[in-house]
Amino acid sequence: MEIKNVTVIGSGIMGHGIAEVIALAGLDVNLEDVSEEVLNKAKASISASLDRLVNSGKLKNKEEVLSRIHYFTQIPESVKDADLVIEAVPEVLEIKRSVFDQLDKSTKDNAILATNTSNIRLTEIAEGIKKKGKVVGMHFFNPPVVLKLVEVIRSQYTEDEVFDSVFEFSKKIGKTPIKVYKDTPGFVVNRINAPESLYFCLVIDKGLAKPEEVDRFARSQGLPMGPYELMDYVGIDTVYHSLQYYAKELSPDYSKCQVYTKLFNEKKLGLKTGEGFYRWVNGKAQIPEAKPTKAVELMDIFALEINEAVKIIEDGVASPDDIETGVKLGMNRPFGPITVAKGLTNAEVKAKLESLYQKFGVEIFKPAKSIAEGKLKSVISMQVAPKAEEKKEEASYVSSSDPVITEIKGKIAVLRINNTKNNLINAAVMDGLEKALNDLWNSRDISVIIVTGNGSVFSAGAQLDSFFNSTFDFMEFSRRGERVFKLLSEIPKVTIAEMKGYTLGGGFEMALACDIRVATEDVQIGFPEVTLGLVPGWGGTQRLSRAVGQSRAAYYVLTGERFTGKEAYDMGIVSKVFSKDTIDSDTLNLAQTIAERVAPISAALAKRLVLRSTNTSLDDGLEMEAISMGLLYGTEDLKEGISAFLGKRKPNYQGK
Repeated sequence: MEIKNVTVIGSGIMGHGIAEVIALAGLDVNLEDVSEEVLNKAKASISASLDRLVNSGKLKNKEEVLSRIHYFTQIPESVKDADLVIEAVPEVLEIKRSVFDQLDKSTKDNAILATNTSNIRLTEIAEGIKKKGKVVGMHFFNPPVVLKLVEVIRSQYTEDEVFDSVFEFSKKIGKTPIKVYKDTPGFVVNRINAPESLYFCLVIDKGLAKPEEVDRFARSQGLPMGPYELMDYVGIDTVYHSLQYYAKELSPDYSKCQVYTKLFNEKKLGLKTGEGFYRWVNGKAQIPEAKPTKAVELMDIFALEINEAVKIIEDGVASPDDIETGVKLGMNRPFGPITVAKGLTNAEVKAKLESLYQKFGVEIFKPAKSIAEGKLKSVISMQVAPKAEEKKEEASYVSSSDPVITEIKGKIAVLRINNTKNNLINAAVMDGLEKALNDLWNSRDISVIIVTGNGSVFSAGAQLDSFFNSTFDFMEFSRRGERVFKLLSEIPKVTIAEMKGYTLGGGFEMALACDIRVATEDVQIGFPEVTLGLVPGWGGTQRLSRAVGQSRAAYYVLTGERFTGKEAYDMGIVSKVFSKDTIDSDTLNLAQTIAERVAPISAALAKRLVLRSTNTSLDDGLEMEAISMGLLYGTEDLKEGISAFLGKRKPNYQGK
């Protein structure tokens, strides 16, 4: 379904923000609300927002964007030609039902009816209307102009074409959508937040710490806002209503909170009323001085988020990848619960959840089924079989791209790093690379391995948003990379690094671990680690100095300066330079030439001799050469090589 005409119902903070996003994407949009007075406020807010974009250099023509937004005070007139209607009225079920009743009667038959609800189940909103199949969730995050996330949600009635069309439209207007396959309260991001909202309430209810002590702790951990300041900013009423709804739909545990109820009844709603947990003056919270509390640990929050994420996966609501993306983009964080879970053991998470359950006495803090059974790693890797009734939903996302793609082309194996557009290296990539190398180690069918990146980039290095539970874990991750790259350097095959786009940090270290390096002239190569407070930690400081000498290696390691493929060729780091338009085929041709001309066993021994030459005395090296010659004398490949040479034909080596 092609979406051209869009209407947004409701011109509040979310509504006018969504309309602005659509206009910025180059589309016309109708914005409807109850009166000209309300719409004039929206116009002023949109104008001020566009001014900020102009002042920051992100927008050139403000008037052109404003000309795409059209204002209405009547729903029927605003939606008569709409392909997509996005409802963004207050989060009150009765109001939303009233709007959808009007939309059901006023829109054309194939119009898509989307709701920007952040919590309420779509089935409840659409109850009583005829066009249930056209109803879909399209949950933007505040502020819509800034945050990239959109949760696209299907109910049990949503038609496949409707769901897919809204997903693609979200990308068209510059957003990053995630798929929510089940109509569950809170969907993904808000549902993952729900247990910790209750947790922070119970911390106050039980007198374990003061709000300012917890917020100081949060800031000491590098967070821009503590939880109570954030709740004040969002609105205590929003938090209160959400927990009341979750108490009705998910668990009565959510009704056990007292402090939010007290503040709500006293109309102390935070920023919007001038007082909540704190007094607010000129848009800033007046937080009393306090020492960071020791009653709250980051692991408490991580465990609760992981637990809820696992429940979402178990219920077939969303995939692990989409959960991770949702939390990162929706909460503006460097990593989400799936990344954290990969850095922890099942036992650690289970023990923390059991401790929280004992401490607070709420069932929702108990370990999810998969965690209780020791299957955390399996479920976050989507290795748990889907329930029979959920096969349709899970089938859409159960297969995801491997972090390392292996392609076999005759005697050549091509290993493609496949993680983000820059092929960043994380634990999953390390796992995939290690598995691929171990699988190929003893294969007599493969004699050459090409290591490259999927697409136009080799690898821009380590994925820096990965989570590590301690400094020791980070150190072990460094050692893990060193071990895998050593595996790459020692595998008894000829390895070729195909360097293109970016070859930075860990990506450069991976290339240095290969026997032969080819590159495009303009590939960007370097070690940026020292500019980030790190050092090359996967062998870079050692291998580069062996390739170009200590002085030149020290320069590039200590300055973080980049250099090109042509410069790398001049330094002897790169053996051949290819055009970026043909590097894939040129590298494959080089590999095929090597595979046809080189005997596998002699190549493996020659590789080891060269590898050891930098840290072995000349006498020892010569002795190793002589031993290798003796080993090769009895091989069938030597006989085949001599026979082919004398017969003026290509050899057919078998690696024997």
